[in-house]
Amino acid sequence: MITALTKFAAAANPDVHIAPSTIFHIGSVGISNSIFYGWIGTAIIVAFLIWVARHITVKPQGGIIQYIEVVADYIVGTVEGAFEEKKRAQKYILYFVPLFFFILMNNLIGIIPGVGDSLTLHSNPLFRPFTADFNATLAMAVITMGIVYISSIREVGIKDYLSHFFVGSLKNPFYVFLGLIEMITDFTRVISLSLRLFLNIAIVETIVVVFAWLGHIIAPLTATPFYFMDIFDDLLQAFIFVLLGTMYLAIAVNHASEHNNESLTEVSIPETMDVKPGGSGESA
Repeated sequence: MITALTKFAAAANPDVHIAPSTIFHIGSVGISNSIFYGWIGTAIIVAFLIWVARHITVKPQGGIIQYIEVVADYIVGTVEGAFEEKKRAQKYILYFVPLFFFILMNNLIGIIPGVGDSLTLHSNPLFRPFTADFNATLAMAVITMGIVYISSIREVGIKDYLSHFFVGSLKNPFYVFLGLIEMITDFTRVISLSLRLFLNIAIVETIVVVFAWLGHIIAPLTATPFYFMDIFDDLLQAFIFVLLGTMYLAIAVNHASEHNNESLTEVSIPETMDVKPGGSGESA
C-alpha cells in the first residue's frame, strides 16, 4: 500500500475500490482479486504456521515465535475463560485459535506493498485484501455461527438450547413473543459479524488512501500514522471476531448448563410462613 501512495497523490481524485473485481475465470466461474489474493494469503499463512510449529521448543526462545506463542496463549485463555468448564472449552480452541490467526494475517498481508491499486490487471487491482471483501467476511461469519449453533445443540440438546431464548413460561404469550424476537436477533449475528469485520478493514484502508491523496507530495508523511492505525485495527478486529464467536457459543452452553443444574438442585420452598400469635416468631 505504501508503494502506491505516490500514485494516489498524483491522481486528480483518490482511487478507492470497495467492491472486488473479477480478474480471470476458471471455466464459467469468475475469480475476483480478493479471492485470488485470499488463496495466496492462505498458502502464506499455512506455510508460516507450519514453520512456527516446527521451531517451537519447550525452552522459550526469542524472536517472532515468542510473540506468536504469547498471542496464542492469550486466545486460548480467552476461550477457556468464556466457558464454565475448561474441558468443554478445549474442544473449541482448535477452531477459534486458527481462526484468529487466519483473520489477523489476512488483514496484515492486505497492507503490504503491491496490494491495492499499485498493481493492476485489465484496469482492476490485481490484489485486494481478502477481509476487505464482504463476501469473504460473510462466509467466515456463516461458518462460525454454523459451528456455534451445531455445537450448542450437540452440547446441551435441542430442547435446552431453545430454552435459553425463553425467559418465562411458554403459556404466557408475552414470553413467547420475547423468545421469538430473541431468536431472530440471534440469527442477525451473522450479518453483524461479517459487516463489522468488512467495514472496519475497508474503511481504514480507504482512510489511508484519502490521506495519501490529500498529502500530495508528502503523501507518505500524511498517510503513515493511519497506516499504523490500520495495523492496530487489523489486530483488534481479528480479536473481536473470535471473541464474539466464542461468547455466542459460551452463552448458549453455559445458560443451558445452569438450567440443568438448577433443575437437579431444585427444592420446594414455601412462599409464606404461618406465625403463631403471641409473638413467638416460630413458623407453623
